[in-house]
Amino acid sequence: MARLKITQNKSYIGSKQNHRDTLRSLGLRRVNDVVVKEDRPEIRGMANAVRHLVSVEEVD
Repeated sequence: MARLKITQNKSYIGSKQNHRDTLRSLGLRRVNDVVVKEDRPEIRGMANAVRHLVSVEEVD
């Protein structure tokens, strides 16, 4: 199954509370944190919600 590498590029300071909660649920705590998650619609949806704060790459 494909995997997604999600990197937090920007700080969440000044963003909405639900965006902060989404970052936390993805496992991201600070700038330059990286997590690798299974490629599922739920994860893609969360990454899409905070796309202005993160970058997403597909890894095998």
